[in-house]
Amino acid sequence: MFKEKIMVEVIFAIAFLSFLVFSDASTASMIGVNYGRLGNNLPSPYESIELLKTMKAGRVKLYDANPEILRLLSGTNLHVSIMVPNEQISAVAANQSVANRWVRDNVLSYYPNTMIRYILVGNEVLSNKDDQSLWYDLVPAMRNIKKSIDEHNIHNIKIGTPLAMDILQTSFPPSSGEFRLDIQRNNLLLPLLRFLNWTKSYFFIDVYPYFSWSQNPSSISLEYALFEGSHTYTDPVSRYVYTNLLDQMLDSVVFAMEKLGFYSIRLAIAETGWPNGGDYDEIGANTYNAATYNRNLVRRITSQPPIGTPARPESAIPTFIFSLYDENQKGGPGTERHWGLLHPNGRPIYDIDLTGQVPEAELSKLPQPTNNGPFHGKLWCVVTKDFVNEMDLGHVLEFACRRNETCDEIAPGKSCYQPVSIVSHANYAFSSYWAKFRKDGETCHFNGLAVQSTIDPSHGSCKFPYVSL
Repeated sequence: MFKEKIMVEVIFAIAFLSFLVFSDASTASMIGVNYGRLGNNLPSPYESIELLKTMKAGRVKLYDANPEILRLLSGTNLHVSIMVPNEQISAVAANQSVANRWVRDNVLSYYPNTMIRYILVGNEVLSNKDDQSLWYDLVPAMRNIKKSIDEHNIHNIKIGTPLAMDILQTSFPPSSGEFRLDIQRNNLLLPLLRFLNWTKSYFFIDVYPYFSWSQNPSSISLEYALFEGSHTYTDPVSRYVYTNLLDQMLDSVVFAMEKLGFYSIRLAIAETGWPNGGDYDEIGANTYNAATYNRNLVRRITSQPPIGTPARPESAIPTFIFSLYDENQKGGPGTERHWGLLHPNGRPIYDIDLTGQVPEAELSKLPQPTNNGPFHGKLWCVVTKDFVNEMDLGHVLEFACRRNETCDEIAPGKSCYQPVSIVSHANYAFSSYWAKFRKDGETCHFNGLAVQSTIDPSHGSCKFPYVSL
């Protein structure tokens, strides 16, 4: 019944999107969308591909090479990016026959009817300091994949790897951009840059102005992060003038490459976006800012001629917005689950035109946000209203109660034992656990079963622990 309801809503959403936001059916955007699937309530791959087509996305980026999705993409105009997952990199690097088999199974089985244009090897591999052996397998795996597709005379697929901004040791001002010393000392960057330069591929970067701004809102203007306003920044060395934070961040990567002697490797944005929601303690995460950022991003990337960045003027930058859906099974802070362009029922969270052709005035207005500054008050961590499985809740409750003194007050005879209900006890346990261990990086998530609340669940003599901000 739930799946049938989702299907009906998705069909309506496709019609709604077509009517509301998009006009010229012959125009597909050069903007791509990341299609993540970490949710237990998402539309089927078929419905998702239909939504992407209706949205006039020009590209779609997958985090694997899912056979069903690649079959469904056959015959569409979508340019497709597939991924060698991190756990397969070492095998592909160690053995050319493994790489050949990967290409046979995941490329040749679908190409050219499915327009695969990028093969990305791994995801943010150089950010994982816990498994540095993978660092050394990255470029050999890329070489083996390249050799395999060359043997089949496939020349329009580029091989790359998406990296995060934490590969930089310094990024401000942009002219000071320099790669981390640990990956420079271990001779990891030069082979990678040589490969990208030789193959005329892209340096794929995950770049999120939201994080740079939200971690330092007193020093960075929100309007500057959202491509709004008249604020500019002049680099004291290059004298380039910046009008937005994204260009600043991209050029710091450009300067880092140039310091190692690489002046012409093109940039591609593997991920960017802005969260449409989050926890109370995450400032600036709202639909207004998300719509503003992504609408302005699209207009900039689709401009003709291309605008580029100050260090790379008139250089087109392939760009993938993160992400297609809000994904409710992602861990971490609340923003992690709120980057979507669409709700799980397929309807838009806010209007956006991926072609860059619809005037701003024709897109729906959004109410001004209230969380662009820090939250001040008390917060509790309680069971989400839409949990469906008491067994799952019981397992998470047991986990929360394992740490010292977390659940003492819900023991028989103690002040919070009554009422004897799994939800009431979980509310106490989650609030207690989060209050005790938030300073250690713990979040109010508990496998997606908990949310932050400003409503005090205390009752009678039972006083619930809380976090004060």
